[in-house]
Amino acid sequence: MTRKKNAVISLGRRMRERRERLGMTLDDLALETGYLVEVLQSLEEDGMVPPVGLIIQLSKVLKLSPDELEGDRESRVSQDRAKSHRKRVASYAYTPLTRPKPDQHLRAYLVSIEPKAKHRGVLYHHEGEEFIFVLKGGLEIKVGDNTTALAKGENIHFNSILHHEMSNPTAETTKLLVVLYVPLTKEVSR
Repeated sequence: MTRKKNAVISLGRRMRERRERLGMTLDDLALETGYLVEVLQSLEEDGMVPPVGLIIQLSKVLKLSPDELEGDRESRVSQDRAKSHRKRVASYAYTPLTRPKPDQHLRAYLVSIEPKAKHRGVLYHHEGEEFIFVLKGGLEIKVGDNTTALAKGENIHFNSILHHEMSNPTAETTKLLVVLYVPLTKEVSR
C-alpha cells in the first residue's frame, strides 16, 4: 500500500502498526504499560486522545520517541491540539508550553480542570517525575494510595511511575502548571 506524501496517519494507526511490527498483542501492550486493554484499544481505534502519561508510557514500550508516536508536530498548530484535548474530556484540558525534543527531559503544560470535576477513566502513570503547581483554584491529587489537597500557591512533586489522578473539588476552574521530567528515549532503528 502506498501512502500519499502528505497523508496524516492517526496516532492510533501508528501505534497499532508499531505494536504489530514488534509482534505484540494488545494484552502484551497492556502488561507492559499498565493501562487497560480497553483504553489501548480505544486509542488504536482513534476513540480517544491520550493523556500525556499514556503517550510517554507507550513511546517507551513501543521504542519510539513521543514525537514519532504522535506524528509530525510541525504540521499541527498547538492551539488546535489544545482544542482537541478540550473535546476529549469537557472537564479537563491541557496546553503544551514546551515542544518536546528527543534530547530534552523536561516538558511543561498548562492544565485546566473544570469546577467540581474529576478526570475519569484513566489513571496516569509514566516514567520520571512530576511537579504540579496550583496557579488558581484547588486540586485534589491521589498518588498511589495517598491523597493530597492543594490550594492556590501550593505544589506537589512525586515519582510519576505511581498511578495518579487529579480532581478539582472547588467551585472555580483550577489552573495548574505541570512539569514532567521524562528519561530520554533511545532512538531505535525500525
